[in-house]
Amino acid sequence: MAYPHQRAVEREGGPLIKLRLDNLGKTFGSGEKSVVALENIAIDVRKGEFAAVVGPSGCGKSTLLNIVAGLERETTGQALINGQRIEGPGADRGMVFQSYTLFPWLSVRKNVEFGLRIKGLPAAKRADIARRYLRLVGLEEFENALPKALSGGMQQRTAIARVLANNPEMLLMDEPFGALDAQTRMQLQDLLLDVWSKEQATVLFITHDIDEAILLADTIYIMSRRPGRIIKSIPVPIPRPRDHRVMVLPEFITIKKDVMAMLWSELSG
Repeated sequence: MAYPHQRAVEREGGPLIKLRLDNLGKTFGSGEKSVVALENIAIDVRKGEFAAVVGPSGCGKSTLLNIVAGLERETTGQALINGQRIEGPGADRGMVFQSYTLFPWLSVRKNVEFGLRIKGLPAAKRADIARRYLRLVGLEEFENALPKALSGGMQQRTAIARVLANNPEMLLMDEPFGALDAQTRMQLQDLLLDVWSKEQATVLFITHDIDEAILLADTIYIMSRRPGRIIKSIPVPIPRPRDHRVMVLPEFITIKKDVMAMLWSELSG
């Protein structure tokens, strides 16, 4: 079976770079009070690839994601989507945060429809699209519920459905499962793998969880302490489809040891 990044390579006759970060740097403030958050970041993410970024707390992972989202501007270098410089937020990128960021006064379906309404789609079309993605995340029976009636995991499923309904080319995910209990987190990891394989979006995923990064990603980028730099990229050659059973495989454990050693070196260095 061919997976999204493989299909992109086959269609285009070679790797198609969706996201390129070229010598990217970010400094907050100026003069003596300036703080260098990111330095010389170089990343190429292929179309359809699932890329994960791990690193110590405060290393600039979220700043990196915000630059790709267009919410922050880089100080040096450049961030490119499809070869075009990122100048601000765009419909080609959808972001999922750790907090669920749902509108509490809107039903589940109306939350998913929100971006479609902004685009001016007619009501019937919005409802059809919303219901499709609610089915995809297993929430079709809760379309009329308010967010307060949902568990944390269900709220995050709604947030994922809302982003997917806008058909972004790239998903930007900032610790999306970090606030969930272990069992719900595992369920949503499996859901994300399933949705990703069907939707073919490119994913840039920020996490502190090494197991999560290995389970989900094609490539793991390891960041240094601040100023954040990419100190190593590690491919994950574990075949797909994956589920949590791969976590006991020798190759999974070997990759985990490598990532842990790199992070421990950063923390203790």
